[in-house]
Amino acid sequence: MPNPDTTSPHLSVRTRPVPGRLLALDLGAKRIGVAVSDELRLTARPLRPLRRTNWKELLRAIAELRESFDAQELVIGLPLHMDGSEGEAAREARRIARNLELSLKVPVHLQDERLTSQAAELSLRQDGVAQKRLKERIDSEAAALILQDFLSIRER
Repeated sequence: MPNPDTTSPHLSVRTRPVPGRLLALDLGAKRIGVAVSDELRLTARPLRPLRRTNWKELLRAIAELRESFDAQELVIGLPLHMDGSEGEAAREARRIARNLELSLKVPVHLQDERLTSQAAELSLRQDGVAQKRLKERIDSEAAALILQDFLSIRER
């Protein structure tokens, strides 16, 4: 089970969640997986991934998604090494999370994302998704798993 204590001290931490949807992002080099929760925060579903672009375009795209789904908070996948240590990708995720929180003025949480891409690929293969479609769906499937992990940890 992922570590629930991966929220950075400089990011918002709430003991009582704000009602409404959550938007999750799985940051990749070429694509950013996106998922959204239902209003009761029970389920997560993948959305169409975003193409990784410059900061201004990325911020605009995330702001539009947040507004269209009325998402109250964001969850960003934190790519930790298998031993739990942080590398450059984790530092980049923390930087993006901090910038999104400042720019969008919404709480942003970090969630351990270890093995979510592998689990997403396995799930898609078991569902019979064709090899050529895996690449376009895996990032958002991983974002949905990250969000589901976050939701299950917060319910405890």
